[in-house]
Amino acid sequence: MIILLGGSGYVGQAYQHLLAQKSIPFRILRRAELDYTDTATLTTFLREIRPSFLINAAGYTGKPNVDACELHKAECLFGNAVLPGRIAAACAAANVPWGHVSSGCIFTGARPDGTGFTETDIPNFTFRRDTCSFYSGTKALGEETLAGAPDVFIWRLRIPFDHRESPRNYLTKLMRYERLLEAANSISQLHEFVAATFACWEKRVPFGTYNVTNPGHITTREVVDLILESGVHPKAYQFFADETEFMRLAAKTPRSNCVMSSDKLASVGITLTPVRVAVRQALAHWQKA
Repeated sequence: MIILLGGSGYVGQAYQHLLAQKSIPFRILRRAELDYTDTATLTTFLREIRPSFLINAAGYTGKPNVDACELHKAECLFGNAVLPGRIAAACAAANVPWGHVSSGCIFTGARPDGTGFTETDIPNFTFRRDTCSFYSGTKALGEETLAGAPDVFIWRLRIPFDHRESPRNYLTKLMRYERLLEAANSISQLHEFVAATFACWEKRVPFGTYNVTNPGHITTREVVDLILESGVHPKAYQFFADETEFMRLAAKTPRSNCVMSSDKLASVGITLTPVRVAVRQALAHWQKA
């Protein structure tokens, strides 16, 4: 039995699909039926059910984007920084291994040599290191909360996308925004992300932090070129002159744009499709809402 927290969200629904496809018994734990944000309540539940694994896809991302987190800081702080620590305490007490969906948005830029950030690099887009979004700051605190926690995977997701039109899909966002910011990013194909993260548990790879992104990185203009090439959403895509103009006209908080390395994940035998191929495949199988 697998316990899934945050099962109704964009990422959580992908976990539902994967587990159902694999015919693996799972239970979505909803706060309406049990307040899993309370450590004692969750501990008692886990001791009674004795699941083999727990997946935490719950958190606060803000809708339609991270700007909303600037207006709901208490909810964002609790969902991204406090809740992971409470889940960790409950899982440790009940002796349940688990996985936590974190974010690569705790980085900005790339390493000095231009390569992607690794799991040993100290996050540089946090409350401690830089002027960051409140969302990124809380996600970094969430990882700090889990430092030293036993039997936990920390899976870093970056700008999820797939082949289905959705307000949470990076490709959909690019199609709908009036103007775009040119930037280089590592990104994660959603269904490959959930398959890779669950494979960490299935293969019993060492617990720890993993960047779960499609190998390589891609710029906004390159994604737009692939969208136009596919014919999915032809239009004249407009770009901001630079990040200064973007911040002045369209954003309430800085954005994380970063390059990450997925070499550690590959070293344990789990690989994702190269990023440009993955984007092209998503567009080739595009499904409108």
